[in-house]
Amino acid sequence: MNIQRLVGKIAGLSLLAGVLLIPMAVTPAAHAAVFVSVAIAPPVIPVYTQPLCPGDGYIWTPGYWAYGPDGYYWVDGAWVEAPYAGALWTPGYWGYAGAVYVWHAGYWGPVVGYYGGVNYGFGYFGVGFHGGYWNHGAFIYNTAYAHVGPGIHSVYVERVNGPDGRPFDGRPGGAAFTRATVNEGPRGGGLAGRPAAPAMRPAPAARPAPEAHPSGAAHPSGNEHKR
Repeated sequence: MNIQRLVGKIAGLSLLAGVLLIPMAVTPAAHAAVFVSVAIAPPVIPVYTQPLCPGDGYIWTPGYWAYGPDGYYWVDGAWVEAPYAGALWTPGYWGYAGAVYVWHAGYWGPVVGYYGGVNYGFGYFGVGFHGGYWNHGAFIYNTAYAHVGPGIHSVYVERVNGPDGRPFDGRPGGAAFTRATVNEGPRGGGLAGRPAAPAMRPAPAARPAPEAHPSGAAHPSGNEHKR
């Protein structure tokens, strides 16, 4: 079959379904992806409980709203073994673009990039990540926002304040999309004039760093709940 005719048929079927699949050139950090465009806004981020971290070197990848043939459905958050020491997860997000909502996929990288100001909770409060940091090949967990078990000893407690001056309680919630203008950068971009979160910082005093956990798989789909 003629390739142009086949592409045309696929595009036509996508438009009839109310979803536009847009192949886009993206940065190496984000990898090649198909961006999904939908005419209706996603539901708000639900409040849920974070499961226990299974071991050292796992990074929390928060739940999000995906879109399928039956509409939006919730993909559960998951602890994922980092693909390499120093890797941090930038969550995906829905961005309003004219008359549609476009999904920007999440990705691994050395810094946490822009994710739309969405409050995914558990350290992802709209900008950067406050659930922990890498130090000399090991991940140190902030137990103010990370639910870890007794077998993980490289921890600290640090609460951060929101715009109202009060500490974040760690829970997710609020709008699942953004209308903000984004200046795309080399690793997924960031708000204009706002630097991305660093991958490392000095370790707290008298806290020994354990050996790095072996590399793991990429972000899984998790359990899906249709809506």
